[in-house]
Amino acid sequence: MAGHSIKRRLMMTVIVSQSLLAVGLLLAGLFYTHRRLVGSLDEAIQARAMSVAALVRYSEDASGNVYFDNTLMPPSIDPARPDMFAVWASRSGLVTHSPNWPNGNIETGPGGRPRWDLEVGGVPYRALRRTDVPILDREEGNQFAPQTLTIEYASPSVRIQQQMRQTAIFIALASLGLLFATVALALWGIDRGLNPLRTLAGQAALVSANNWKLQLGSDVEDVSELRPVTTSMITMLARLERSFEQQGQFMGNAAHELKTPVAVLKSTLQSLLHRPRTAEEYRTGLEQSLEDLGRLEQLLQWMLRLARAEQWAHGALRRDLEQIDLTASCQSAVERIRGLANSRGTKVHLSSNGPMPLRADPEDLQLVWTNLLENAVRYSPEGASVEVSVSRNNGGPALVVFQDQGPGIAAADLPNIFERFYRGDPSRTRATGGFGLGLAIAKALVEAYGGTITAESKPGEGTRMTVELPIDLHPAG
Repeated sequence: MAGHSIKRRLMMTVIVSQSLLAVGLLLAGLFYTHRRLVGSLDEAIQARAMSVAALVRYSEDASGNVYFDNTLMPPSIDPARPDMFAVWASRSGLVTHSPNWPNGNIETGPGGRPRWDLEVGGVPYRALRRTDVPILDREEGNQFAPQTLTIEYASPSVRIQQQMRQTAIFIALASLGLLFATVALALWGIDRGLNPLRTLAGQAALVSANNWKLQLGSDVEDVSELRPVTTSMITMLARLERSFEQQGQFMGNAAHELKTPVAVLKSTLQSLLHRPRTAEEYRTGLEQSLEDLGRLEQLLQWMLRLARAEQWAHGALRRDLEQIDLTASCQSAVERIRGLANSRGTKVHLSSNGPMPLRADPEDLQLVWTNLLENAVRYSPEGASVEVSVSRNNGGPALVVFQDQGPGIAAADLPNIFERFYRGDPSRTRATGGFGLGLAIAKALVEAYGGTITAESKPGEGTRMTVELPIDLHPAG
């Protein structure tokens, strides 16, 4: 499958944006230059038209006729091409026109605008029409009938077109030069800016089961855009390293736990075969072997249950869950552990503020509560009490708290008690028949239901286990 290059996309974005900018500058420059040139030409044409109007004179007689004095005719705006003009008086009619004036009046622009563009003989012109212009010649004592003038004056606009072409060429060349310079600078900046990403990719490729550290230099760590990525990668690698270590510990601990009952079973069977035995000795040996096999079977069941619980916690398995009462589930677990508690003279008290609906597998919760209660009872002194409370405050999650009066857990052991096969006191745990999997299974099951389990303990002051579970806000039925 074809990939996408971030560098190529950035380069194309820069090239397209800079090209659009160059085209925009070219068009804006041409538009502004054209307006300035046309405005200057219009002002020059206006001045020439008024100069022509100033050359109109009244006749010496009292007829009121006018004539044109061409002795002071102003020069053409474009020295290479003559201007053209025509003057009409309101009563006298056509007064004069330039030799190159076409027959008849030149037509005005659309809508009768006073300024417009036209073409005469293949030459482009810019034209102006002024009406109601007074005759400036007013000799005192003359008798005349006042008249007004209409003046049409046109000047070639060839130089504007030439200047526009020159301006377009200049702006285009300048824009292309700037385009190449800015694109080259941007490409250099992009390539340099992607160096930290290449460094990050190279360092990430060096990560292995023997090297979980991401060795990043300051050129990567100082890039603010990469900081969320590097932080996430470092956190992810730390978790993977931890999981890898836990997996290795799990395999080693599991092998160690399996080795003991297998070795004992093997030793028992070898001793039975070492010499002839009586029927009673064979029976005793077989009973011991069955006891060791039972312990081995229990360990395997707990390991399988832990694996399934972790799969549920990570969403790998889907289950259709029924709605149960959390309080009733705790009450059932208390009754189940009552025999062990009575044998040690321990009292278990349960308090609750009412039913709490929850979608869960009853066996899962029973396993969690039983593990926590069994630990609380076993490690509390004889005749002590264990307090269990089920509550919910302000519509939040349900809280199930187990408080014992045992010796507590050392601060160094407290962060590790939920790990698989962890034993803070191996001799005591083996004496009670545990495998170090109970709290790990409880944690995995609680997390599978979106909850949390935490432990608080101080040596000599007992241990408090707190389970938080989300409550079903829409009970069935």
